Amino acid sequence: MHAKDWLQLALFIGILTAITKPLGIYLTKVLDPDGKTWLDPVLRPLEKLTYRLMGVKSGEQHDWKGYTLAMLLFSLVGVAFTYAILRLQHLLPLNPQGLPALSPALAFNTAVSFTTNTNWQSYGGETTMSYLSQMVGLTFHNFVSAATGIGIAAALVRGIARHTTTSLGNFWVDLVRSTYYLLLPICVAFAVFLVSQGMIQNFNAYDTAHLVEPQTVQVESTNAAGEKTTESTTLDTQTIAQGPMASQVAIKMLGTNGGGFANANAAHPFENPTPLSNFIQMLSIFAIGSGLTWYLGKSTGNQGHGWSVWAAMMILFVAGTLVCWWAESAGNPIHHALGVAAADGNFEGKEVRFGIFNSSLFAVVTTSASCGAVNAMHDSFTAIGGLIPLFMMELGEVVIGGVGAGLYGMLVFVVLAVFIAGLMVGRTPEYLGKKINAFEVKMAMLSLLVLTLTILGFTAWASVANWGLAGLNNAGPHGFSEILYAFSSATANNGSAFGGLTANPANGDPHYNVTLGIAMLVGRFLMIVPILALAGSLAKKKFSPPSPGTFPVSGGTFTVLLIGTVLLIGALNFLPALALGPIVEHFLTLSGNLF
Repeated sequence: MHAKDWLQLALFIGILTAITKPLGIYLTKVLDPDGKTWLDPVLRPLEKLTYRLMGVKSGEQHDWKGYTLAMLLFSLVGVAFTYAILRLQHLLPLNPQGLPALSPALAFNTAVSFTTNTNWQSYGGETTMSYLSQMVGLTFHNFVSAATGIGIAAALVRGIARHTTTSLGNFWVDLVRSTYYLLLPICVAFAVFLVSQGMIQNFNAYDTAHLVEPQTVQVESTNAAGEKTTESTTLDTQTIAQGPMASQVAIKMLGTNGGGFANANAAHPFENPTPLSNFIQMLSIFAIGSGLTWYLGKSTGNQGHGWSVWAAMMILFVAGTLVCWWAESAGNPIHHALGVAAADGNFEGKEVRFGIFNSSLFAVVTTSASCGAVNAMHDSFTAIGGLIPLFMMELGEVVIGGVGAGLYGMLVFVVLAVFIAGLMVGRTPEYLGKKINAFEVKMAMLSLLVLTLTILGFTAWASVANWGLAGLNNAGPHGFSEILYAFSSATANNGSAFGGLTANPANGDPHYNVTLGIAMLVGRFLMIVPILALAGSLAKKKFSPPSPGTFPVSGGTFTVLLIGTVLLIGALNFLPALALGPIVEHFLTLSGNLF
């Protein structure tokens, strides 16, 4: 844990703090249908044309049911659209490598994954997806799924800020304005920056390079009698992937999508060429989610509340980063017993270009947000180092979180924190002038319990089923952690993987692809529906002026209560499962046991 790493952490937090307000101001204008931005002369005519082509009356407002229905219909069409592209990939253009169509189960998993902003990948991008599939089938969802999340957050904030009304905004307007005025212009600038760092952006066919030192590898195969045999193969060439990478990486980070163009994701030198690109990519993951907390304060007329929510997020983030960084810097005690220097830390599964700190920081950033991009393999982290990304997802990814999803997820905990505070002082809970009654608490708890049931239910099934065990790369508690991580990632719409789980086996078994796809759908939409119902209920309530007994939702006391609520619910729900996985693995490692 070197001084330069502490300096980088301070710089990361400092820059994030500095850009939060400017982004929040801009988001306030974007999420106001009548808001004026500097892009209006160029984009306003395009915005109006889009509404005409869609048949949308931009002046109309949706209640929570109308907003939900529009969002669900749009998502359903998006799944079908992407599924068709992936199944017909071999017949479509921009496929210079002649890559075949995806299997039905893999196409379903991938279409659902990108529609839900999860971007779980049961495939290697450069060996599976054509350029058309990457650009149209997948990158399209990188934009609109992110815009959908921003719209849901805006609808909830409007429900909190408004009173005696049923209107939460217009889903189509939020979708279009978030895409046109926010995501597209920022991504264009970001993609140009990435190209300047050495990231590729082309439509070339893949290159072939001749190795200076040919490699001999052992390849397992099965003969006609069903017997496994091993053959030696000499490799003297390497295929160098090409393609429109920078444009996809820009939105995968800013939209907290995370789906990599290449299988190695942000560990690939084309996807993450320099230390500067690594730093800015991490910053971009948090940028919009951080700005939305300022939007919350501005919209509700209580800027202190917005900053208190931001502070709670950042305290949890810094704590997670320090623990993960410490665990990876300490290294593996079994290695130490064999004489490996402790100062080297745990470099397994990490890019030496980035080192232990940047790998640890990236892991916590990407799992605090619902991004899922990785620059190191989390499967190779120490037990405690791997526990932190896993736990960040199981908290609901409310530590900054995905664009929009992090804010509306944290506001669920805000409602519960206010409810708990009301119980402790014997008063009816109030939140920014609104009485919190049984319906609001039920909707908040329903959105959280759905996630818990899905993660633990599917993990339990896969842990005892033949299809679940067949996909493991490790035995014992680490194997259990691989399964738990997969379903936590899918349900939390994160998309990262431990890296040791085979979800799309060569024998075509569809179980993981289908169950993970279902988990993604549940984690996205069965959480959003009760949250929109909560927004609708809050919008209809009357505003009550604060009284001397009103619990303040800004300041240090509220921040501590909010952090405690997040940790308490997360710990109670998942501590038993974590004890069976990374916690017991940690103690076994300390005793020198391998598995």
